[in-house]
Amino acid sequence: MSIRLVPHTLPAVALLAVLPVFAQPADGDERWNAHVQTTYVRQLKPAFSSPYEGANSLRGVSEASYSATATASFGWRPWRGTELYFDPEAAQGVPFSGLLGLAGFPNGELAKTSGSHPTFYRARLFVRQTFALGGDTDAVASAAHQLAGRVARRRIVVTAGNLSVLDLFDANAYAHDPRTQFLNWALMTHAAYDYPADSRGYSTGAAVEYFDDGWSLRAARFQVPREPNQLRLDTRLGRHYGDQVELARDYRWGMQSGTARLLAFRLRAVMARYDDALALAGQNGDVPTLGPARTTEQSKAGVGVAFEHRLTPDVGLFARWMRADGKTETYAFTEVDRSVSAGVSVGGAAWRRSGDRLGLAMAESALSKAHRAFLSQGGTTFFLGDGRLRYRPEQIIEAYYSAALFEGAALTADWQHLRHPGYNADRGPVNVYGFRFHLEL
Repeated sequence: MSIRLVPHTLPAVALLAVLPVFAQPADGDERWNAHVQTTYVRQLKPAFSSPYEGANSLRGVSEASYSATATASFGWRPWRGTELYFDPEAAQGVPFSGLLGLAGFPNGELAKTSGSHPTFYRARLFVRQTFALGGDTDAVASAAHQLAGRVARRRIVVTAGNLSVLDLFDANAYAHDPRTQFLNWALMTHAAYDYPADSRGYSTGAAVEYFDDGWSLRAARFQVPREPNQLRLDTRLGRHYGDQVELARDYRWGMQSGTARLLAFRLRAVMARYDDALALAGQNGDVPTLGPARTTEQSKAGVGVAFEHRLTPDVGLFARWMRADGKTETYAFTEVDRSVSAGVSVGGAAWRRSGDRLGLAMAESALSKAHRAFLSQGGTTFFLGDGRLRYRPEQIIEAYYSAALFEGAALTADWQHLRHPGYNADRGPVNVYGFRFHLEL
């Protein structure tokens, strides 16, 4: 059992330690653990070419942005096969331009509820039940949301409660966590994946996963917000929901290995269709708006593929592609209907800095015909609205170097280049320079 603490986690850990134990876990399994993380990101955006701006534009002037998060993660195994996890979290931050004017926002640590004062909330509270189906076992190390022990290669896992859908789906080894990897939203997951989440990125629901020696299949249903991109979730899971299914396969090619994933999602909620909003505006002679078109329940679906390939233990490649139907407004993530991304991640062993990591990636996001017609006629969505639009796909290049300071701590330098911000070729390009400090205990 490993216990790593900082002073402000001691009261919660003490509470966890006195919880009653109803049965002994398997020999060698970790009974409980406690981990903490804190991440600080500071970014600067110099002024860029901006001949006009609308209500939801990225501002052309120079701006500074920051975010700070702190999370404690507690895990407890009351008996064999059952694990409980609880994460209290605090966050604050100031985004560029009020978190407007981009699809690929440059800091994945900034939530839609970010503010300059710290907010404390429950990020996760969930139970995981594992049913071993026999066969060989693998050792797993102690980590946040993982108790050390052994797991069967053939197993069924049921997870239920409050967590992030991205804790379970599209778990890319090289581009998934903005606290340690690429920062841009378009590189956290498929940018076109409108996954169910509140405005902090979390939801409540349940998932079932099946693992069989390199194969995995998972399906889940989670709550969607009551209104697009808002904090309050809709509890009517039989009527409004976000479903996702993913099939993944681990593979080996000689000394190299990797994982391929196929992911599909479907949302159902009261959403506006762009065509309906455009038709209403045509009848009234007004600028199109989404609110009056939110009158009936709609579905939104998408499918994507992803790969991660390990050339060596220290060098990995990744690629993603996804297409959503693009008929309805963005509901829970960001303004993308088609997305593609690829990149490379290189560890520092070759230059005798084994704890360091270098990353380079690109992403391109595109809009459906109806989505861009809505924006070109002066419409505004949750994130976008320059008043007019000379459409081009939004393109992003990101490079970072993460330098290990001591065990659990890293300092990262990051640069992002964004062409056609908000899909508008009249504006930009935009450069974002930043650094990140991350500490894990």
